[in-house]
Amino acid sequence: MGAADIVPGVSGGTMAFITGIYPTLLRSIASFDLQALKLLLRGDIAGIWNHVNGRFIVALLAGIATSLITLARGISWLLQHYPQPLWGFFFGLIAASALLLLKQVPHWRWRQVLALLLGTVLALVVGLMPRAGFVEGNVGVFLAGFIAICAMILPGISGSFILVLLGMYSTVLAALKGFDVVFLAIFACGAAAGLMSFSRLLQWLMEHYFGITVALLTGFLFGSLSIVWPWKRVLDWVVGSHGELKPAQQWPVLPDEFLVRTGDDPMVAVCVMLAVTGFLLVWLIDRRWGRLQIEST
Repeated sequence: MGAADIVPGVSGGTMAFITGIYPTLLRSIASFDLQALKLLLRGDIAGIWNHVNGRFIVALLAGIATSLITLARGISWLLQHYPQPLWGFFFGLIAASALLLLKQVPHWRWRQVLALLLGTVLALVVGLMPRAGFVEGNVGVFLAGFIAICAMILPGISGSFILVLLGMYSTVLAALKGFDVVFLAIFACGAAAGLMSFSRLLQWLMEHYFGITVALLTGFLFGSLSIVWPWKRVLDWVVGSHGELKPAQQWPVLPDEFLVRTGDDPMVAVCVMLAVTGFLLVWLIDRRWGRLQIEST
């Protein structure tokens, strides 16, 4: 999840979903409730540790932190110098995972098929839509945090990418750089509210409509392939944290058009090779360890 979050447009929720820890993640987030608060106020450390699945939370956060520390520089370098091959690898990784996860849907009926198509279309729309204006003021800041964190725990949709679409990316970066305490507090409250409410909604859906929910989330993965497609043309830009321009809206194109529009080598052979490598890696992991299993909560 840490490695995925480094890459803009790739969601850590995608990695949680395709490695089979997604239901456990939702349960653990939802366990931060009034009961947890009561245990905390009573000083029952062992009780709150068991209630919130502390071992899982600590192991997950340690893994994310380790990945960020060890891989951030390398992945950032690859994004700067060899973005197409890196996108190709993620394309193969996500494509194979989505195909394997189709097997996790217990029964394929019209509802599951509709959910799969709906998830695919929604992810495509989110991935290809232009930036939009957003609500101004503190209400807009709260809603931006709420929506971004909801996207972050959804497979296939990046929270930072949602901020770009909302037109809030530069604003949030400026608040972080300037340490705008009021802005950041309101944004954090929105994120906390979104995380607590949306995780409970997803957990309830997994419990009561497991097949339809898995089909919908798998559709998000298929739709997100447009975001990780190696060759794109940029339609709109946004200012990054250091004043540099970053793509805000991109459209997938064929390698030939990419070469004409950018003048950069599309590196088709390398991209295809890495996409196949990512695909085979997921397939081999599934064959060897059977990790790609989404269990009903």
